[in-house]
This record gives sequence, C-alpha cells and structure tokens, in this order.
Amino acid sequence: MDEQERYERAKRRMEEIRGFYGHLVAYLVVNAVLLVLNLMTSPGYLWVRWPLFGWGIGIVLHGASVFGAGRLFGPEWERRKIKEIMDREAKRDR
Repeated sequence: MDEQERYERAKRRMEEIRGFYGHLVAYLVVNAVLLVLNLMTSPGYLWVRWPLFGWGIGIVLHGASVFGAGRLFGPEWERRKIKEIMDREAKRDR
C-alpha cells in the first residue's frame, strides 16, 4: 500500500469518526432541548423518553458501525480472513 492509499484510507476513517461525533452532538443538543420542553409543558409525563430511546438506538448502531461490530466483520476483516485462508491452503498443498 503506497502513501496515497494510506492517506485516503485514514481520511475515510477520520470522516467516519467525525460523522459519528456530529451525530452524537446533534442527539445530545436536540434531546436536551426536548427534555426542557417536556419539563416545561407536561412535567407529569416524560414523553421525551421515546425520542431518547428511538434515536439512542440509532446512536448505538452508528457507534457500533464506526468503532465496533461493523468494523469487526467489515471489508478489512474480510481481506484478512481471505488471505489467512489462502495462506493456510497454500501450506497444506505443499
């Protein structure tokens, strides 16, 4: 892999991470506003839990795709696994 490819790969990774943090900040700001609105208009019923929960699922899935599960079985893992299998079969065929 040459320097340009490594740069492009690092840039894509940085954009994934920046996208997640942008999503997280939007989640926190919007839901803080919703919480204040909820407490001012109907403090007896916390309806804000529904957007917190629903959007929270999206945040968790986005985070997993950037930092966790999505990277575990992503394209890089596939390349490594294919190489591992091919190397193992090459040794066996010798």
